[in-house]
Amino acid sequence: MINLVAIADKELREAVRNRWVVAATLLLGALALSLTLLGSTPTGTTGANALDVVVVSLSSLTILLLPLIALLISHDTLVGEVERGTMLLLLGYPVARWQVVLGKFIGHMIVLAIATLVGFGAAGVAILVTARDVAAESWAAFAAMIGSSLLLGGTFLAIGTCVSALARSRGAAAAVAIGLWLVFVVVYDLALLGLLVADQGAHIGAGAIEAVLLFNPTDAYRLLNLTGFANVSLFSGMAGLAGTVSLGVPTLVAALVAWTVVPLAAATAAFARKEI
Repeated sequence: MINLVAIADKELREAVRNRWVVAATLLLGALALSLTLLGSTPTGTTGANALDVVVVSLSSLTILLLPLIALLISHDTLVGEVERGTMLLLLGYPVARWQVVLGKFIGHMIVLAIATLVGFGAAGVAILVTARDVAAESWAAFAAMIGSSLLLGGTFLAIGTCVSALARSRGAAAAVAIGLWLVFVVVYDLALLGLLVADQGAHIGAGAIEAVLLFNPTDAYRLLNLTGFANVSLFSGMAGLAGTVSLGVPTLVAALVAWTVVPLAAATAAFARKEI
């Protein structure tokens, strides 16, 4: 336990020194405040709750930005130290390799949590100050969005750590990380959409669609936030999907947890066999 805390603290200090904490927090905070102050302006004529607009906007922002930040933080966490020669020094202490992997993941998770909570918390404060009569259900959706954003960030931190454990160089790790971001965030859904259009409902049923969606953590996150609450799903335009897909909140949360645990376990196993 002491080793995990020490390694996590080391990662956090390095992130602060490298300005990752400040940069990620300022970026998320600035974009969240912009979407909050500008994106909620149509609510007066449409009748939509201001906080529901913010939840939809921030969910879309999170899908694009948070996985990229997580991968950039974690893709060289192991292979970078191996190339610099500092991993040999670290392993010279009485610390197990699995503790190195898990400690680094915890440290990076703290960095991402600080950026997410401060950035999105600023949006919540802005809504609290500017909006009136915000329903309790909207605040519940906002809190669920922040919690699931942390889960999504943890998922891509685990994926980035796995890439770092398997890669032979920092350059290769960076290329794979960017490629995975493009696949999960852009290519996957485009390919699924093309497949559904081509099929025209002839062979692919609702069960198959649900299974395919669970194979992408960003889709699980999207469904969790944009269909999990009736007030948000109606405004987000995904009410129809919410009626078609029967995946509940526990299933979607379990999918995100599995997407974190499996890559982290794979990273631990790969790093245990890695020649330093």
